[in-house]
Amino acid sequence: MLVAAAVCPCPPLLVPEVAAGAAPELDVVRAACQEALDAVRAAEPDLLVVVGEGADDALHEAGARGSFRPFGVDVDVVLGARAAGADSTVLPPSLAVGAWLLARAGWDGPVRGYEVTGERSWAVNGEDGVRIAGMAERVGLLVMGDGTACRTLKAPGYLDDRAEGVDAGIAAALRGLDSDGWFAGLDRGLARELKISGYSPWQILSAAWQKDRGTGRLLYEGAPYGVGYFVASWT
Repeated sequence: MLVAAAVCPCPPLLVPEVAAGAAPELDVVRAACQEALDAVRAAEPDLLVVVGEGADDALHEAGARGSFRPFGVDVDVVLGARAAGADSTVLPPSLAVGAWLLARAGWDGPVRGYEVTGERSWAVNGEDGVRIAGMAERVGLLVMGDGTACRTLKAPGYLDDRAEGVDAGIAAALRGLDSDGWFAGLDRGLARELKISGYSPWQILSAAWQKDRGTGRLLYEGAPYGVGYFVASWT
């Protein structure tokens, strides 16, 4: 059963060494991520699953490694503190950022990573959400994903007039525990055009959340560098 979830953005810029001189600009985002992870820790999950977009659909066990060397810095990460070296697979950037957030938060419980592509259907993501929620008696999620990358002229996807409205829908769904199924109805083609990396991870979260009651808190919402970043806590 899913007992709590933290939703965080996944830009490598969250890692201060990658951001370099611009690192302080995302301090408020890092603090919000810490708060969301603290809420998951307080729920005492037996297993934490980190979900993020990548090139494949793959399960990564504790000990899987990630690196920020492709971004020009000598920083490596390991998923989970208790089983370093247990998994030889390589984490995609989204899960590498998740592993970095966990290490920063001092997370020492059981961890797995789930890499998913952005081209999956709601049916597939929904089935995975239910399956992940059943991986342990008490499951926590760390859901990594960014909103649109088209909020300004200098954004990675340039300016798209649709982006602001879509990001507003994402924020509302995260704040309201997706009670109206907004994520299930998010068009895959639109998500691709607006370069949304949270499409599949958020759908998995929505399907996994089966609690009759809960609290959704949107801890951060913004578009630094023209990309929609969101931090949320579901408990």
